[in-house]
Amino acid sequence: MGLFDIFSKNKKENLDQGLSKTRESFFGKLSKAVAGKSTVDAEVLDNLEEILISSDVGVTTTIRIIERIEERVARGKYLGTDELNRILKEEVVALLAENHATDFENLSNDKQQRPYVIMVVGVNGVGKTTTIGKLAHKFKNAGLKVVLGACDTFRAAAVDQLTIWSKRVDVPVVSQGMGADPASVAFETLQYAVKNSMDVAIIDTAGRLHNKVNLMNELSKIKRVMQKVIPGAPHEILLILDGSTGQNAFEQAKQFTAATEVNALAITKLDGTAKGGVVIGVSDQFQVPVKYIGVGEKVEDLQLFDREAFVESIFQ
Repeated sequence: MGLFDIFSKNKKENLDQGLSKTRESFFGKLSKAVAGKSTVDAEVLDNLEEILISSDVGVTTTIRIIERIEERVARGKYLGTDELNRILKEEVVALLAENHATDFENLSNDKQQRPYVIMVVGVNGVGKTTTIGKLAHKFKNAGLKVVLGACDTFRAAAVDQLTIWSKRVDVPVVSQGMGADPASVAFETLQYAVKNSMDVAIIDTAGRLHNKVNLMNELSKIKRVMQKVIPGAPHEILLILDGSTGQNAFEQAKQFTAATEVNALAITKLDGTAKGGVVIGVSDQFQVPVKYIGVGEKVEDLQLFDREAFVESIFQ
């Protein structure tokens, strides 16, 4: 069994409910944009551009989408506004497919990948610890052995929160307390993982952005130390972003992708916002695949991202 086979296909009801605010906001605006129009003309495209930007898709990605639709309009000549939804949906799915997403379903079938090491990064308050807890719960319930590493040693609350989650989901946590060297905690966590034949090791890190140089040095040191125990670790660097922050998520992605080699994204709190377009924009702009989305507070609301199901839910 691959590590990610435990994620059943997105529960459509949960997904639709979680994205309801984004869907209602987007289609309310789109309906106004095409009102009284029978064909997709320059005015409709201008309105669509404004809608995409206001939905936090981002300027760069919005321009790419508009250019693609303009090409199709030019070929179709009299393309009707009733076809705009279908074309827009097709182009967004195509855009998400172009970020060279790893086939996460098959990533960990190789027994040499055990323990599979996930280093989690992101600023404080984005749902980092909660996401780690939900992942640990899913892996544990699937019969996998999981250990957590409390490497965010700059805040006592961070260590405490991770410890609470470890007890809640009944998995071990390696901690040296506040003020400890994060790299030392990571080293000890991986030693524990190897010694106890763990399947997954999830490493929490500090969520600071005030000094990018220090952040880069710290994350690089953690990686170097882990590789002394497990060559090639971490196998995944998962950046957690709060979807409700809109454009702030872009800035955080910019900082963290510059500081370390992020190869997967988890975008949380999409159920409480109309800014779901950030999923499309961040993935496209930084060419990092979205792996998980959070569409609610329950454990099952952390879903393995399915780009077609996501787009279908927004555009249905």
